[in-house]
Amino acid sequence: MDVVLDLSTGVPAVLHWGAPLSAPGPEGDALDLDTVAAALRRPATSGGLDVVAPITLVPEHGSGLDARPGIEGHRRRGTHWAPRFRPDPSRPAELSATRVVVHAVDPVAELELTTEVELGEVLAVSCTLRNASSDRYLLDGLRVCLPVPSHATELLTLYGRWTREFHLDRHAWTTGVWSMENRLGRTSHERPPLLFAGTPGFGEWSGEVWGVHLAWSGNHVIAAEVVPDGRRCLHLGELLHPGEVSLEPGESYRTPTVLGTWSPAGLTEATRRFHRHARSLPAHPTTPRPVLLNTWEASYFDHDHDKLFALATQAAAIGIERFVLDDGWFGARRHDRAGLGDWTVSPEVYPDGLGPLVDHVTSLGMEFGIWVEPEMVNPDSDLYRAHPDWALVTDGYDPVLGRHQLVLDLARPEASAHVLGQLDALLSSYDIRYVKWDMNRAHVQASGADGAAGTHAQTRAFRVLLDELRRRHPTVEFESCSSGGGRIDLDVLRRAERVWTSDCNDPLERQLIQRGASLLVPPEVMGAHVGPTRSHTTGRVQSLAFRGLTALFGHLGVEWNLLELDDDERAALAHVIEVHRRFRPLLHGGDVVRFDPVVSGTEPVALAHGVYAADRSEALVSYAQLCTGIGLLPPALRLPGLEPDRVYLVDEIPLGLRRPPLEVPPLTGRQLAAHGVQLPVVAPESGVLLHLRSAS
Repeated sequence: MDVVLDLSTGVPAVLHWGAPLSAPGPEGDALDLDTVAAALRRPATSGGLDVVAPITLVPEHGSGLDARPGIEGHRRRGTHWAPRFRPDPSRPAELSATRVVVHAVDPVAELELTTEVELGEVLAVSCTLRNASSDRYLLDGLRVCLPVPSHATELLTLYGRWTREFHLDRHAWTTGVWSMENRLGRTSHERPPLLFAGTPGFGEWSGEVWGVHLAWSGNHVIAAEVVPDGRRCLHLGELLHPGEVSLEPGESYRTPTVLGTWSPAGLTEATRRFHRHARSLPAHPTTPRPVLLNTWEASYFDHDHDKLFALATQAAAIGIERFVLDDGWFGARRHDRAGLGDWTVSPEVYPDGLGPLVDHVTSLGMEFGIWVEPEMVNPDSDLYRAHPDWALVTDGYDPVLGRHQLVLDLARPEASAHVLGQLDALLSSYDIRYVKWDMNRAHVQASGADGAAGTHAQTRAFRVLLDELRRRHPTVEFESCSSGGGRIDLDVLRRAERVWTSDCNDPLERQLIQRGASLLVPPEVMGAHVGPTRSHTTGRVQSLAFRGLTALFGHLGVEWNLLELDDDERAALAHVIEVHRRFRPLLHGGDVVRFDPVVSGTEPVALAHGVYAADRSEALVSYAQLCTGIGLLPPALRLPGLEPDRVYLVDEIPLGLRRPPLEVPPLTGRQLAAHGVQLPVVAPESGVLLHLRSAS
């Protein structure tokens, strides 16, 4: 991917990002930037202004651009509301092969804007606005804008809800503005900050694609705009409530980082760049991901000692490597109406503390993990009774409850210090290696101590708190959970080793949820569990084979009362875990591939995806039949992207097969891409798992 910047505009303008413009290798032609600029120069047109305003990384209304401005704000009496930046003569641009830092200034508005552009696996852009005046500046918004070419006329966006996250929506992008705003205080189930633009009909392996993501765990706004003169651009930034950011003299605001990816050949390659970036983050795990048991759907709030000890014993016996104690271990938390905020072990439930259970778990060779929700407080809690003013609410109004709880204002130093002290003591007292960090309600009328909107400060305070806990306990791993997939982004993955993809473990729902999530995050950080036979959230009954096939392609876990399993179910679950552990290095280190879905009308009837080894010597591929299709047989499964001349042996991995395993002759990568493998009859809500390995 090449990026061409015009620095003459003060704030840089991206002239091109995408296809390489020069021949590769040391003998390749040098890129002539003047030629690129000349080729893309736009003439002024009749009926318009005498200038063609550039679409810079922060578009300027003051330059005459008829598009969304990248900066919105003002000083007292509404002045300095349309700044126009120019290069800062006192601070030249900082240039390297992969990074550019440009300083711009508006001496009239007395504002300074620094733009950072970095090119690695992805394009990363962020901006910092500094108030250089002696007067306050009220910032309403600062967003990054990336242009895309005129032939990118189709959008792929994501939408959802609780237990139905990351669903895909494709639509034509013809005129005007498509926009998406999120005010929930987290990335949300409904509108995750991810967007793709591409050539018409782009697929997993075809079409040119540009993808953008806002790496930010709070409120956001994303827009795709066709400017009246035909240019196209994508805007991304934090959504700020009125008055939320007020810059005093000398103060600065830094945008969240916008990440961009490009592919000449479809979504799979574009999203692989996001995965490589995620794998480069400092918190990304480097050790095998332990198969875990989460106790929630096995015990809920019933923390019966004998049951939990027996559950741990059964878990270890079938190959589980981490035991996670969920909600209900602390304070007065016998139900969801009390206890949040009191992060001390309940003497009523655990009179001897957690030590005996932790010791039992670790003696079985498993790690011990625990659930917390540090950003929340129940009104029925010791913390709230002592400090009702610590809630993130607006004085004078009755607060809106969610799940019988309020948000705790972590931007108050005393509140954050209290939570830090309790969690630090917990992690110091017990051999806890894993924390499931939950966040179960949206921000509503969330004001800080000064009465101003507090979501921006809360989001930053959450990051500071988690960073400090990681500093104090570097061997503890953290999971980002927010009622399932409500807080998944590539900023939270700088400080968490795992995300919880959805509270729904129904594999039929999960096939689509995990497919959408895979557009951003790699499988080793994507929590995927085998739930009980009857789904907790949908009531559907599904085979263990289908549940296992679906959960296999993530960070595998189990959320099922193992004490209710018969011998056959226990053996079958142990087999799923053994298969996952066998292929874990491939699943968690290879390249994710997806194949265009089998559709009837506009609805998918079957999904196929997998993981290829980086050297293409091995692959694991899943085909899942969601519902009946038009044909009695599935279409042949074609597998592009393997080594064309290499011969592959194709075996079916049994996961509760009720038919003879599929027999496939040795095939070359070229054959697998061209005509593929004919699959057998596959019943709805079942699938096929194929293992490919090089014959030589």
